[in-house]
Amino acid sequence: MTKNDYDVLIKGLIGKTVERPNKTDNGTLSGHAAGEPFEKLIYHILKDKFPHKIFKQYEFLNDIYMRHPQYITVEDRASLFDSPVALFLLNRGDKATREWSHENVFEERQNDTADILWCFDNYFDIIDVKTRNMSKAAMPPNIISAYKLAKACAIMIDNNDFSSVGIHYIEVEWKEENGVLRCNDAHWKNLFMAVPENLYINWAAAMQIQFHVSELDQKFNQGIEKWSREFLRCFVSSAEKRCQKMYDTYVKPFKKYVE
Repeated sequence: MTKNDYDVLIKGLIGKTVERPNKTDNGTLSGHAAGEPFEKLIYHILKDKFPHKIFKQYEFLNDIYMRHPQYITVEDRASLFDSPVALFLLNRGDKATREWSHENVFEERQNDTADILWCFDNYFDIIDVKTRNMSKAAMPPNIISAYKLAKACAIMIDNNDFSSVGIHYIEVEWKEENGVLRCNDAHWKNLFMAVPENLYINWAAAMQIQFHVSELDQKFNQGIEKWSREFLRCFVSSAEKRCQKMYDTYVKPFKKYVE
């Protein structure tokens, strides 16, 4: 999608409401419970505007496999992707891909890379929707595995594949009002325009990159190839420091007892 498409979407979200999940439950809403209705809202808005370009990730895989029934092996189905990095980010594992059939189609998974997928002419815009309850303070959410992102960067570099995938994040800031959740503000950001060294990797939380979308800088303008190399430099440096800390804390004090 273009910058204008995102700007129009964000402007249209402000003031929109969704029903509170589990209306009979007066407890605190979890991030996923609150996020799901807004994600569905955004999906339907985009689906109405781009009916042949917007998919859920599992819908896209089901669609492409159904349109190519003669492709039955993992290798056959991988060949349906012209982009190696899109294949890596969007495909299910070998076992799931091998077992896919018209009677055993994919269903949505919470750990899919894309909440929403915009695809056209072998370009894939991966859209992830985050929500933020403005009535309380909260830690930045998990965004994407730094390890998965590092592998994606390596694939892009190895295959000179820098123009087939975009990764965008949408944040909906909401408050509860009379049994509904109202979007008071919304933001969108491009991951590949964030300065890589400013991305926080929480190694204790499955190596997740964490940030509030509204607070993500957009100062990087040197292209995806340069971004990929810069991210890998930062990732390796951070991992090396982590390894050294692990060694100093958990190996060095006890090594003399086992030598």
